[in-house]
Amino acid sequence: MAPSAPPAPQVRLLTVDEGSEGQRLDNFLMRELKGAPKTLVYRIIRSGEVRINKGRCSADSRLSSGDVVRVPPLRLADKPDDSAVPGREFPVVFEDEYLIVVDKPAGVAVHGGSGVSFGVIEQLRRARPQARFLELVHRLDKETSGLLMIAKKRSALNHLQDQLRDRETGKRYAALVWGRWTPSKKVIDVPLLKFVGGDGERWVRAINDSHDPGADQAKRSISLVRVTEALPAHSLLEVTIKTGRTHQIRVHLANEGHSIVGDPKYGDFDANRTIARGALRFDRMFLHAKELRFTHPASGEEILLTAPLPPACENLLVGLRKAPAAA
Repeated sequence: MAPSAPPAPQVRLLTVDEGSEGQRLDNFLMRELKGAPKTLVYRIIRSGEVRINKGRCSADSRLSSGDVVRVPPLRLADKPDDSAVPGREFPVVFEDEYLIVVDKPAGVAVHGGSGVSFGVIEQLRRARPQARFLELVHRLDKETSGLLMIAKKRSALNHLQDQLRDRETGKRYAALVWGRWTPSKKVIDVPLLKFVGGDGERWVRAINDSHDPGADQAKRSISLVRVTEALPAHSLLEVTIKTGRTHQIRVHLANEGHSIVGDPKYGDFDANRTIARGALRFDRMFLHAKELRFTHPASGEEILLTAPLPPACENLLVGLRKAPAAA
């Protein structure tokens, strides 16, 4: 006897609870629709198939408690088995009842997706089953280490994300690049364009010419750069981002001819391989979110947090200081 076909997907009506008060529609759907690709979520919103209280809406529509969100019939992959996610705590730099700031190691994604089963947020939720609310305030690339904010209350999440959107936070990174950076080059104001490459991967490229076919879709992106140490064949930079674009620092620096040491996507692959297999054995990307300044969502106090360079990065600097200067 042939197995029966799975039931056809049905329209879903999701009622927004107090925990999702104030959340953006796109973020709400990505959490509710486990297994749904981001591209699908944005497509059904743009097409008008998603409704809030029977009305049209957009990805950035804010939800209120009691709202009813209509989701069209979708056939999604099976929900991931949460029991396969290992509980893990990460080094805590700051924590109170409103938020946690952790020092994320390199090589760990901040969340699952795009071939990654789980990340910091899933592991932290698993390690803290009593926590009623844990959400990422912002993101770091998997290859980047350093300070990562996680909200413990919806009100804190909204407040902190508003600060990020209004550029009222200070985010500084340490980046080691190949070659000698020109100290007078202090501002990079170059638009960036996101696209999907032929390999199916998400990429970003700099738009250096207003006549570029992608210029109209590119977003203005600003990075401030300061040389903190000039090494014989490298430069240690402090980069402050005034906009928070995907891969911003990595693409901005590479576009200036000084890619980040160890960057597997936009870097100098032969040089990276040499330094990974050589005596220094450095096999990560040297980009570290070292400083974070923000206004506390409840007290209004200005908080300044720092995270020291990881030992692997410090050890690399020690070795490079002894290296011969570039020809």
